[in-house]
Order: sequence, then C-alpha cells, then structure tokens
Amino acid sequence: QLQLVESGGGWVQPGSSLRLSCAPSGFTLDGHAVGWFRQAPGKVRVGVSCINSRNDSLYYLESVKGRFTITRDNAKSKVYLQMNDLKPEDTGLYYCATNRRGFYSAGYYCNTSDLDTWGQGTQVTVSS
Repeated sequence: QLQLVESGGGWVQPGSSLRLSCAPSGFTLDGHAVGWFRQAPGKVRVGVSCINSRNDSLYYLESVKGRFTITRDNAKSKVYLQMNDLKPEDTGLYYCATNRRGFYSAGYYCNTSDLDTWGQGTQVTVSS
C-alpha cells in the first residue's frame, strides 16, 4: 500500500521554527513531484511549497517566501519543509502529497493539486 507519512508538526510561539518531514512507504520519491499543502480551519486548502522531480523548479506561496524552504534528500527518499519565523497565519494541517509524473513545473502542482498520493497531515499551531 502506498502511503506518505508526515512528521515534525507541533505547537510553537510566533517567530519559532519547525521542520516537517515527508517519507513514503511502499515506494520511493524518485521521479515524483512533492508538495506541501495547508488546510486551515474554515479555509480552502492551499499549496504552500512544491518541488518537481528534477529539483530544478520550486514554488512557494507568496506569504511564506523567504521563510520556508523545501528540500529533497534523495538518499533518504524524504522531502522536508523548513519553516522559520512562523506566524499565527501559518497555522493549519500540513499535508504532503506526490505525483509520480513529476516533470512539470513546481507551480503546476501547487496550483492545481494534481497529486495522486496524500498523507494524513501533521498539525502546525503557531500561537502565543
């Protein structure tokens, strides 16, 4: 069974940092585009950051540019989202998702949610 497992969420104060991890189970991330999406209470799900299969295209939601960084560790077949200077508006359930046809631009995946495997999510709460 193909699964994605997210970890690294938690409750933090504004200005803090967290690193989310996305690990596949039953497959590897080779050739996959990977994205991080956020679902906040009462709001639509948004693409926060995506990376294509060649790692030559990255996308960031405007509100997280300069604070969040997406990276891929091919040896460990993991994708990370480093989140710095967290703000209350970053609060939400963060999902990792993949598409095995990963050759499009990162923005395509984040803007269309065209991803075929989704994780269960990890909660990030930023509050004082």
